[in-house]
Amino acid sequence: MDAENLRYLLEVARTGRLRDAAARLQVDETTVSRRISRLEQELGVRMFDRTPQGWRITEPARLVLPHAEAVESSMARALEAVVSRAGDLSGTARLLAPDGFGANVLVPGLRPLLDAHPGLSVEVITATSHDLITARDFDVAVTLERPSPRAAAVQHLADYELRCYASGAYLERHGTPATVEELRRDHDLIWYVEALLDVAPLRILDELLPRAHARLQTNNITGQHSAARAGLGVALLPTYIGGADPELVGVLPEELRIRRTYWLVVPRDLTELLRVRVITDAIRSLVAEHPHLSRATV
Repeated sequence: MDAENLRYLLEVARTGRLRDAAARLQVDETTVSRRISRLEQELGVRMFDRTPQGWRITEPARLVLPHAEAVESSMARALEAVVSRAGDLSGTARLLAPDGFGANVLVPGLRPLLDAHPGLSVEVITATSHDLITARDFDVAVTLERPSPRAAAVQHLADYELRCYASGAYLERHGTPATVEELRRDHDLIWYVEALLDVAPLRILDELLPRAHARLQTNNITGQHSAARAGLGVALLPTYIGGADPELVGVLPEELRIRRTYWLVVPRDLTELLRVRVITDAIRSLVAEHPHLSRATV
């Protein structure tokens, strides 16, 4: 069996589409298709079901995936040993994070890491989605859900709070609610699109405001923050966003507050890579210095 074909298997499994896998591998689609067909001939089983919606991985391919990932990890360690001097990193690392943490904490805090390692490139993918984690296509991830420890090393990273915020202009027009019931009944709420929210720790609107309906819904926290700043309503935001924005005012700050946790996740076969250890240390340091994040265990 040609081990190089396993790399093509991994990319198609992760992307689900021939075109996307080809782009990631920097080859044409015909090459990817040919490689997968060759692997299927070598193993005598079908790796993917070709459908109009994409390439769906088969059960035999799922059995092969852990071994393909182990080969990929071994190759990464070998490459790192050759090209990286002690304390000097090179290559590309992919980081996943929820959109709020990624855009407001992680990305602004990357400068010390990048300055210390000029040969290192970093890809940051920000989205509040369950699917990105299950795809396992990352070096280090920060998650709101605690993944199963079977395939990944999982550590508590930080706790944070969500509270309600609105612009001063909005409160001047609509008044400042004095009670939770008044907020629910008389004010416009800003939240996620519930139908698209697949992360369980954020299904909390009804917990805080029973029977409430968000009049404006977006699929990311950046949109919610922008809407609150524009005076469109009251948004439930992490304190590291709402509390850090001088344009926003806390609404019922003691009555409406909820605590959530971020987890630091690394695929088990990558835990010994130098770049992964350096990046996780950098993220922990970033969190330890942040005024709105707590390292205390839940």
